[in-house]
Amino acid sequence: MARLPRLTLPGYPHHVIQRGNNRQRIFVDRGDFEHMLGLLAEYAQKFGVELHAYVLMDNHFHLLATPATEQALPLMMQALGRSYVRYFNRRHGRTGTLWEGRYRSTMIESERYLLACMAYIDLNPVRAGMAAQAGDWPWSSYAHYVGLRQDRLVTPHALYWELGNTPFAREAAYAELVQAGISAAQQSALTDATLRGWALGEGDFLAEVQKKSPRRVVRSKAGRPVRMPESVRKSALNAPSGEHL
Repeated sequence: MARLPRLTLPGYPHHVIQRGNNRQRIFVDRGDFEHMLGLLAEYAQKFGVELHAYVLMDNHFHLLATPATEQALPLMMQALGRSYVRYFNRRHGRTGTLWEGRYRSTMIESERYLLACMAYIDLNPVRAGMAAQAGDWPWSSYAHYVGLRQDRLVTPHALYWELGNTPFAREAAYAELVQAGISAAQQSALTDATLRGWALGEGDFLAEVQKKSPRRVVRSKAGRPVRMPESVRKSALNAPSGEHL
């Protein structure tokens, strides 16, 4: 079965995961983490990508980003991946691949999943047993959102600004949100959708995305007809001839 093209549209937040090959470390020391952050800042600005949240782990990283154009995110990730591999191989005296294939990503519905995705990202070191709480891990955007530092990488999404009328109120509200955590269902949905490349949201959101994309945006079940929300199904039926949904 042919691999589906990546689902990427401008103006929507995307959750991105890039893993090291065979779960190998992609960051060995502080210098590696800092170099990646520098590359992220450079290429996000160059290609027009707003980074709302990130976390760099030892063998993978997560981003929450909104691209300005359809090609902005793929171009950023391509440049980031190539530049970092050249740096890493040269610095650590190695050759060959570093990444576990291409990056994984999904589009998410802001109102339902954006803040949950931010908390999911910030809690990654806690789930991995590498930090007791989100604030203990230095390589994430969490400190920016709770007022512990200013991070030039971060562009807060509009939904973050709605958490409070003052910086202190927003910082306290976000800290409380992360402390509360996310449900197992939200965690599973975010992980599964990102690894498989399906849009994540409710029926109206999926219908909106389907109208803008030539590829199908929700998963079908093997051996059964595709089960879509009714609005998405109608959009597919009304698509111009030659489009594969």
